[in-house]
Amino acid sequence: MYPLYVKKAERKNRTKEEVDTLIFWLTGYDETTLEKQIQKEVDFKTFFDEAPKMNPHMDLIKGVVCGIRVEEIEDPLMQKIRYLDKLIDELAKGKKLEKILRSE
Repeated sequence: MYPLYVKKAERKNRTKEEVDTLIFWLTGYDETTLEKQIQKEVDFKTFFDEAPKMNPHMDLIKGVVCGIRVEEIEDPLMQKIRYLDKLIDELAKGKKLEKILRSE
């Protein structure tokens, strides 16, 4: 999925580095550990299970992805996937990175 996230961002004049920043913020991966996961072509379950540290503020991510409110998703894995989708959507829609990262 990573190449699709990058492609979606780049179509909207955003960068791979911005996508990486969102992933780092959400999961605690860094450049090296993210690259290892990409090279291993892990599935979402493994990706999130092996995440160094899920961001404690991820519950601040709210909104609709594919017609479903992310904050109401009961399955923990699906919710994490949709959190990431929502972050990428916000990036592609032109939101400032500081806002997407729920900074002050």
